[in-house]
Amino acid sequence: MFRTAYDEALIDSPRGARSREREAIRLSIEYMEAAEQAGPQSRDAVVAANFLRQLWTILMEDLANHGNELPAMLRAQVISIGLWMLRHAEDIRMERQTSFRPAIDISRLVAEGLACDHR
Repeated sequence: MFRTAYDEALIDSPRGARSREREAIRLSIEYMEAAEQAGPQSRDAVVAANFLRQLWTILMEDLANHGNELPAMLRAQVISIGLWMLRHAEDIRMERQTSFRPAIDISRLVAEGLACDHR
């Protein structure tokens, strides 16, 4: 379901797609903040980590697509962030990390960047 909604967003204008991406990142922040309150072994942490993995997998697939109109250097940088996010989510799942705080902070920065026009 999330994937279908995201695919539809890609058909929309770049501005509309960025807005939807920003909204998805905002939702991931909400999940991660709930997980911070509930703890790293909570159901909220599982939901947050799973959503974070799904979101960044989709975002990175779009960024890797040759049809993506963002500058290549920016795409590579955001993919690098995505890889870090995937590792962080896995580290929480494997109990190597206990806090979503770094991912929350980075997510806020990415959402702010999506509000800017990079074309």
